[in-house]
Amino acid sequence: MTAARVRAAFADAGVTGTLHAIDLDHPDRELSVGADDPVVLASVFKVPLLVALHHSAHDLTDRITLDHHRSTGPTGIGGMLDPVTISLRDLAYLAITVSDNAAADALVDLIGLDTINRTTDQLGLTRTRIVHRARDFMRTMAEDAAPAEPPAALTDPVVLSRLRALDPDQTNRSTARDLTTLLHHIWHHEECAPIRRLMALQVWPHRLASGFPFDDVRVAGKTGTLPTIRNEIGVVEYPDGGRYAVAIFTRSASTAFTLPPADAVIGQAARLAIEHLR
Repeated sequence: MTAARVRAAFADAGVTGTLHAIDLDHPDRELSVGADDPVVLASVFKVPLLVALHHSAHDLTDRITLDHHRSTGPTGIGGMLDPVTISLRDLAYLAITVSDNAAADALVDLIGLDTINRTTDQLGLTRTRIVHRARDFMRTMAEDAAPAEPPAALTDPVVLSRLRALDPDQTNRSTARDLTTLLHHIWHHEECAPIRRLMALQVWPHRLASGFPFDDVRVAGKTGTLPTIRNEIGVVEYPDGGRYAVAIFTRSASTAFTLPPADAVIGQAARLAIEHLR
């Protein structure tokens, strides 16, 4: 019944979606809506990146300098004009809290895509593959949109139909179930405590957190966004000690960049799922 209500909420918001939710302390208690379907990660790829980083031997207080050749983006270092010298842990902070592409790509350049995928393999995330940096899928979108130019081209359904960045077979991919497995790992291993802290500091309140507008309920998450794609994974913690991981991936029928119902349904679906588990 709850799964049907989630599907109806997705339809009412003009999206298709997949969802997986688990009780972190009793992971056999779950709710699934297409949880094993392949999905486009978008910026959610930054979470497995940070897990791989924190499982590596790197000293996170080490500092590196990013010059004018760094990746671009609308937030964080990606939007700055001058060279920046910064620690690895502060790059991780920016990659999660404001989804800074330049910060994330600097970390990928440091540890390598193979290290991320080896980490996901070790965690049993068999449907998860990270094949691109943020700058790579931005480059492929520009290539695939040509001769039209973003951003206007990215509202054209014909252009969108040929973007590799929107095809799970050709970009960073996973499933909702794999991502709740990853969240379970993050919330049960002390070396991942810094990641839990960063996800709780994410600045975007319009998706997962919108479903839990209570002062005593804590939400920690990471969004992902591409044309027609709106995602979020995260953990919701209640004052009675209940902890629930949820991963939601959506794709909208509308190509509009601003689509509040498609954002809000992520919080709505998460609330339905977690109330079911509770």
